[in-house]
Amino acid sequence: MKTAQHTAVVVIDMINTYDHDDADRLIPSVRASLAQVGKLLADSRAVGVPVIYVNDNFGLWRSHHDELVDVALRGPHADLVEPIRPDRDSLFVLKARHSIFYQTPLDYLLQQDGIRRLVLCGQVTEQCVLYSALDAHIRGYDVTVVRDAVAHIHADLATAALRMMELNMGARLETAARLYGGHGRSRPRRRVGSS
Repeated sequence: MKTAQHTAVVVIDMINTYDHDDADRLIPSVRASLAQVGKLLADSRAVGVPVIYVNDNFGLWRSHHDELVDVALRGPHADLVEPIRPDRDSLFVLKARHSIFYQTPLDYLLQQDGIRRLVLCGQVTEQCVLYSALDAHIRGYDVTVVRDAVAHIHADLATAALRMMELNMGARLETAARLYGGHGRSRPRRRVGSS
């Protein structure tokens, strides 16, 4: 990525208690991608790219994002959340369905700050990441999927989903190490949604 301007990183569903169906198949892939998610977040913050967590609320309609984080950090898989937990500058959007856009304020939030490029990471590649990439494409965003910073349940479906995102949605597939061209220069952070 040559420029960080007008770009945001979206972390999909990484605040998770892993007490759901297929979690046993998902967890190994999350473990394999966790270091790259962490690198992506650190590098993005270093170059001033805003980080937005868009996370399932797990049907807890009375919860807020801090509570979801706290519950995940008290669970048996806190080691999968602690390294990539939101910092104080991160934004947080709750969702109830697969897509990061479906009935959430994300599109409005992005428009307010002139964000046109989305860098997607998180889980699950063949579900929420795929549907979010499609919804971003439909809305005219440039999409990059960090292929080593996404986790899957079914490896074959994840491979097919990445190919679909690239061929059918024009998504760029990149690695965390190559996203910013290996440059980690510091510059002031921008806050999405600030006027």
